[in-house]
Amino acid sequence: MKRVVITGQGSINALGMSAAETCASMREGRLGIGELEIRDVERLAIRIGGQVRDFNAEKHFNRQQIALYDRFTQFALLAADEAISQSGLEFHGELAARAGVVLGTAGGGVNTWDENYRTVYEDGKNRVHPFVVPKLMNNAAASHVSMTHNLKGPSFTVATACASSNHAMGQAFQLVRSGGCPVMVTGGTEAMLCFGGIKAWEGLRVMSRDACRPFSANRNGMVQGEGAAVFVFEDYDHARARGADILAEVVGFAMTSDASDIVMPSKQGAARAMKGALADAGAGLDRVGYINAHGTGTAANDKTECAAVAEVFGAHADRLMISSTKSMHGHLIGGTGAVELLACIMALREGVIAPTIGYEEPDPECALDVVPNEAREAKVDLVMSNAFAFGGLNAVLALGTV
Repeated sequence: MKRVVITGQGSINALGMSAAETCASMREGRLGIGELEIRDVERLAIRIGGQVRDFNAEKHFNRQQIALYDRFTQFALLAADEAISQSGLEFHGELAARAGVVLGTAGGGVNTWDENYRTVYEDGKNRVHPFVVPKLMNNAAASHVSMTHNLKGPSFTVATACASSNHAMGQAFQLVRSGGCPVMVTGGTEAMLCFGGIKAWEGLRVMSRDACRPFSANRNGMVQGEGAAVFVFEDYDHARARGADILAEVVGFAMTSDASDIVMPSKQGAARAMKGALADAGAGLDRVGYINAHGTGTAANDKTECAAVAEVFGAHADRLMISSTKSMHGHLIGGTGAVELLACIMALREGVIAPTIGYEEPDPECALDVVPNEAREAKVDLVMSNAFAFGGLNAVLALGTV
């Protein structure tokens, strides 16, 4: 099997307009969550989110492109441009024919749905724009990335709610490791911060009205975010032959299903996914130094995840660092695992562990080192990224230094 490395990363989210800005904000423990600036916000009970502020699509795309690109596609294209530029790759000939795209998203073109429901039901119009369907479909972002960068290999979208990005990156990892593709562009994107998107989530009663405080005893729910992160996964030999700067190595991946409840997480399902990723990496428990937790800030998720970590790692759990960057950028649903992978790469490459901000009160049921409120310097050579989704769908990635 091939070794798989990461040679490019890009992002746009509430913490920054690039991967570098995002990591700088994570190091600072900066809060990207604030009051939402969206239409009809006064009709919402939840009025906060990790919004990409001052984003002007016209600065990045022409009028024809904007007619085709929902906000989630715009985010994906900008993140992909940054990642591919950093990798130094250009896709022509045989490389273009074999390289592809796998992106994760849960909602796809939610802004387009929202806008056109208004057009038909509120404004009473009987026609919508002819590009509504290609604009809102979940595979739009992956398709436009493939067209923009001439990627003619396997290209598709994964939709597994909050685990979409990790599942997508896991599929990309397996495609490169198997030798099927020398390069895959992968990650996730989401843009649900519109009236309809927030209103739907309000009904679940899992949202906080004031802050995301993962693992803190006084946490009261999750906070949504938006944005994208995209990476270049590449065959190690291919990357070395061209002298690429390698950011990290993807060493393991596993996915499981709870097969138990549509919204309540299972400790057993999460534990099996973590064990599977470690087994796939061929790594012992004591090699893991940091876990980027799913850590949504809901009581059920946080307690279940901490219990699963304790079960998997035993005595070593007390020596682990575990943090949730959702406390800073919010929960990007299908895009969240990709943004969180930036924190994993930062831990490996820079020796900086992103904090869990907003932590106020210890919770006996979350009695792990959650890196509260301030980033920490620490040398680690193996990290994990957890994603545990509604539907009981779990996906865990393991990364290491090269």
